[in-house]
Amino acid sequence: MDLKDVVKRLEDLAPRSLAESWDNVGLLVEPSGRKTVKSILLTNDLTEAVTEEAVSRQVDLVLSYHPPIFRPLKRITSSNWKERIIIRCIENGIAVYSPHTAHDALLGGVNDWLAKALEPKSTEPIQHSSEGGSWSHQVLLTTSSEEDAIRVADSLKQVLKSRTGTVSIVATAVLVSCQESVLALVARELETCAPNVQINVTQLQKAPRPGYGMGRLCTLEAPITPAEAVAKVKKHLGLEHVRIALSPKATMDSHTIRSYAVCAGSGASLLRGVRADLYLTGEMSHHEVLDANVQSGATVILCEHSNTERGYLKDVLKGKLEQRLEGKVGVVMSEVDRDPLVVV
Repeated sequence: MDLKDVVKRLEDLAPRSLAESWDNVGLLVEPSGRKTVKSILLTNDLTEAVTEEAVSRQVDLVLSYHPPIFRPLKRITSSNWKERIIIRCIENGIAVYSPHTAHDALLGGVNDWLAKALEPKSTEPIQHSSEGGSWSHQVLLTTSSEEDAIRVADSLKQVLKSRTGTVSIVATAVLVSCQESVLALVARELETCAPNVQINVTQLQKAPRPGYGMGRLCTLEAPITPAEAVAKVKKHLGLEHVRIALSPKATMDSHTIRSYAVCAGSGASLLRGVRADLYLTGEMSHHEVLDANVQSGATVILCEHSNTERGYLKDVLKGKLEQRLEGKVGVVMSEVDRDPLVVV
């Protein structure tokens, strides 16, 4: 399957608009010329070991959950391991795609998978995603006649033809939908073609997108103990060990957990202040755990960052990709990708 077609299907599954504004998602490395994709390697992190695995397995595309290019690169040399990865991929014609927080926010994505560890009765995003509208503002003006409306609309279309924006006519009214960056351009044109017409500018509000967003806040059918929660999490994630910080109000055998909040990866900022009996995430600092215990009164379970994400690739995403790609592209899991931290 052509790389461009594969990328389109990846973005149809989890649109880049779902990702956080600070993130770097999508196609990060594109080989020159037309690229046919026969196989995809799934990994949580694109390390040098995973890169060599991709080369030896002769895959055409690496889907790395975390973006290997995050901060801007000033040079690409062999002195830095992340730059060496990019060099090796380009040399071997391997494309690299990263979905990261688009799948964090996705309905049925990584946070929903993580939440299933404790078999929730109900679940909702902690921070809702908004409906993906294309425009941030609308400009409305009413002319004296339909002929004037057509004339003004034609002028605006000429101005906006190489930029983002739409122009429509309803009777004698002209409606412009655009981004804030072109409002000044629209205003200047209207001073010329409709100088005496009153203009109303409205900032568009985006509605929450049901089921989509960062983190999950969940309730349980019946309360469970921290010991039961640990056992369920370890089973779901396939781990021998996790770390736990008990709430001052709880013991390992007290039935104190009726609600829980999850955030795959690093959850401190998102979970801060959320009212739940348990926080389940990958990592938090010493002081962030203290804040969760003392200020929020929550028990905290930490599983290490990528351990809260990797199982989603294997249990959920692999099957979704095979279905989306209609069996035309092989999808395999990395055999060397693992969290760098191990509890011993």
